[in-house]
Amino acid sequence: MLKKIIKFSTRFALILSLLVLFGLLFPKLSVWLFASPRIFTKESVPAGRVAIVFGAGLRYDGTPTAILRDRVQTAVQLYQLGKVNKLLMSGDNRVVDYNEPEAMRQYALGLGIPDEDIVLDYAGRRTYDTCYRASAIFQVNSAVLVTQDFHLPRAIFLCNWFGVESVGVESNNNYYRKISRFIWNTRELFATSQAVWDVYALKPVPVLGEPEPIN
Repeated sequence: MLKKIIKFSTRFALILSLLVLFGLLFPKLSVWLFASPRIFTKESVPAGRVAIVFGAGLRYDGTPTAILRDRVQTAVQLYQLGKVNKLLMSGDNRVVDYNEPEAMRQYALGLGIPDEDIVLDYAGRRTYDTCYRASAIFQVNSAVLVTQDFHLPRAIFLCNWFGVESVGVESNNNYYRKISRFIWNTRELFATSQAVWDVYALKPVPVLGEPEPIN
């Protein structure tokens, strides 16, 4: 009897593990296949009106983290190349002393971007929210998305889902430790599955407000 219980438990655990693995890998593969032909270099990306820059955390002093600086730098380069003429900086500002969009703005200003060409989205708490709000609030219908390679497929999938015809440019300007890349890519497996679940099943509505079209 005990042997049968152990055998059943082992099989159940194996089947459950395979289902979880499939639930993580299938969405990731599907999203990557969708996004892959829409990823370009800074030089080859088709010109668009708006670059969407996704938040990526702040340091203790309120300045952008290394990966966020990479994203802003890449967006600035796209602006300087004439690929875009507006930068939509989207990040988290749910508490007073944590303001990603403003930190991104200050960094972009320091790199020579005119203030009138920077638009701030203070409610981009996650990628889903940023893409949803880009369409619903800022009425963007096409964009160049700027983020790291591990994050770009999910961003492209979500923005296109919400009607923002999007291509992407990888902002891999610096070398990151292998352990950091491993953590980010592992997290992205779960985040991609969550994104697919959100758009097909949960359909959450982020913080909204009055339209602010990017003119």
